[in-house]
Amino acid sequence: MSLDADLSPLTAVTPIDGRYASKTAELRPICSEMGLIRYRLTVEIRWLEALARHPGIPELSAPDADTTHAFRALIADFDAADAQAVKDIEATTNHDVKAVEYFLRDRLNKLPQFTEYSPFIHFACTSEDINNLAYALMLREARDTVLLPAIDQITAAIADLAHTYADLPMLARTHGQSASPTTLGKEMGVFVHRLRRQREALASVTILGKMNGAVGNYNAHLVAYPEVDWPALSAAFLADLGLAPSPCTTQIEPHDWMAETYHALMRVNTILLDFARDVWGYVSLGYFKQAAVAGEVGSSTMPHKVNPIDFENAEGNLGMANAVLDHLAAKLPVSRWQRDLSDSTALRNTGTGLAHTLIACQALQKGIGKLAADPARLAADLDANWPILAEAIQTVMRVRGIDQAYEQLKTLTRGQTIDEAAVRAFVDSLDLPDSDKARLRDLRPGDYIGNAADQARQV
Repeated sequence: MSLDADLSPLTAVTPIDGRYASKTAELRPICSEMGLIRYRLTVEIRWLEALARHPGIPELSAPDADTTHAFRALIADFDAADAQAVKDIEATTNHDVKAVEYFLRDRLNKLPQFTEYSPFIHFACTSEDINNLAYALMLREARDTVLLPAIDQITAAIADLAHTYADLPMLARTHGQSASPTTLGKEMGVFVHRLRRQREALASVTILGKMNGAVGNYNAHLVAYPEVDWPALSAAFLADLGLAPSPCTTQIEPHDWMAETYHALMRVNTILLDFARDVWGYVSLGYFKQAAVAGEVGSSTMPHKVNPIDFENAEGNLGMANAVLDHLAAKLPVSRWQRDLSDSTALRNTGTGLAHTLIACQALQKGIGKLAADPARLAADLDANWPILAEAIQTVMRVRGIDQAYEQLKTLTRGQTIDEAAVRAFVDSLDLPDSDKARLRDLRPGDYIGNAADQARQV
């Protein structure tokens, strides 16, 4: 089969721009090739402005409001045709950053008022000065405008589950076996607390940048203008971009902050994956029912099925996201001597890990929207597991000084099938105060939930 058609969701190589294109559209203007070119152009123009504003560079006049507006318009109006023009230049230069420089010079040379600025485009810069800042701006925008809102939406949805089912008793399962009861809401609340903590870690990563020349020493800068305080100018420029200076670098910014970002996002993803698997299990047990969607098919052969496909989709995409993010976090901070180019191709996959995370968040959001607890199923499971009260009974026995309390309950319950009558008969046989006996006789599995409901409500 020949595919000569233009790129579309049907011809894309990866599902990010294929099957899931509509789900990753938010990232397209940020993490695409066009997005990267726009960030590079932004850095080139803002550096030119910073040079022009500095009194130690008299060859340039400080841009007035109109000039600044015209500069910024080159960024704001940057479109697909401009991006293609840059790519056309790159076809000759075989150098992507130099192509942006030539594109900008061409644009400025067409405007007489910008003639004086043209020689100072890309002044004293190595390509990595532009690239590291472009990726910093890219990752910051993706984090702040796409990822954090998506994480917040999921966290809020899980918090709603915690509040809705705060008081609904549920049989806990440790090692897959029946354990002391909890509430469905409290178990949802566990994920809320975990997500909020890691979300703050992701949001608080300091984004660093460098603008210090070919090997990080301001070599060319100081030859051209030895009296200028270049570290101070660079720091002010970075602050104007909303970035912090990386204090000492080789040709490249070391990318440690990127690794911190990816690791923080990986922890968020791991929590979401844990949530997806737990909910999948609760659906399997019947604790959660899923709303059937008209027209959807759960199985090509079994008409009755309503599968937890959204949680399975999320699990798969979270695994893909973390595989990519883990590689980036391990690879990017490592560079031979003052610079090698192995980070360049890896960095172009910045959007890949982010996109799989976004796809997973949307799948989870959709899946949560279909969930409804089944109180009858939860109650039936509790009522079938009276041995779980052994913990409560033996603990009261210990308080009253009864010997071998744990061992007596172990003999009664471990590997045995016992019901309400057997538990109450055992309680009646104990040498306990009447008040304790009455309390233990009245205790049912669904009542033995500790402060789980309070914990859920406090989320």
